[in-house]
Amino acid sequence: MKDGSLGDIYSRTFGAGPRRVLAVHCSLAHSGAWRGLGDVLKDEVTLTAFDMFSHGRSPDWDGVGDFQTANVEAGLALLDRESGQVDLIGHSFGATVALRMAQARPDKIRSLVLIEPVLFAVTRLEAPELQAALEAKEAPFNDLLRAGDVEQATRLFNRMWGTGKPKWADMPEQARATMVRGMKAVPESFEALYLDDKGLLLPGALDPVAMPVLLLSGGSSQSVMPLINEGLARRMPQAITQVVPEAGHMLPITHAGVTAEILDQFWRGKQ
Repeated sequence: MKDGSLGDIYSRTFGAGPRRVLAVHCSLAHSGAWRGLGDVLKDEVTLTAFDMFSHGRSPDWDGVGDFQTANVEAGLALLDRESGQVDLIGHSFGATVALRMAQARPDKIRSLVLIEPVLFAVTRLEAPELQAALEAKEAPFNDLLRAGDVEQATRLFNRMWGTGKPKWADMPEQARATMVRGMKAVPESFEALYLDDKGLLLPGALDPVAMPVLLLSGGSSQSVMPLINEGLARRMPQAITQVVPEAGHMLPITHAGVTAEILDQFWRGKQ
């Protein structure tokens, strides 16, 4: 996809079903993260996913503005190419991008699925002790970033939020390098994720997100995640939450079949 100031954003499509779906991946991943889900749903959906800036085959973020907004604009450019409404899915940081996309273009979104959205401003506001405990766990990661050791910071980040397999040392060198590349952009979203500088939590800010919304979390993920989902659900008119007990943060990858079944049931109920 080419769009002037947005640069060359890479996207790919899985499946050939009648339901149009647009998906936004998590930090340090790429559009291929949706392959498992797309394969399970290939007869039901046509799933288009794009690589965020500094990820996959898309160019590095140019540092102009802020990283989250740059990806929101890239996603909206792709969304605007759709002739009708789509079902929008986002995972982790990509879920925060998807939420802002739905807020900006509610007329284009038939339904919204947010999987483990890392909008930590919710729990900073509503569960400060739990959030403080999480940020204490993140302190070694942040210390490494401040010291300029991006590779070790990436290793710790992947241990905390990744699938746990393979271990960092067992990953191909190219895979590690790809994740380190993405990590360089991660700290640029602190204000958006932790301080809500986009005002998503302000009274009425999410009222436009009036389409059916499903917020998923993994029962084995960080303890703040279901609380973030519940806090966001209270701010949207048609939002529900669901926990996948056996899954962690990377549930759309590790539990693609279970996730696909949940999405299919959700969509069938929201025709």
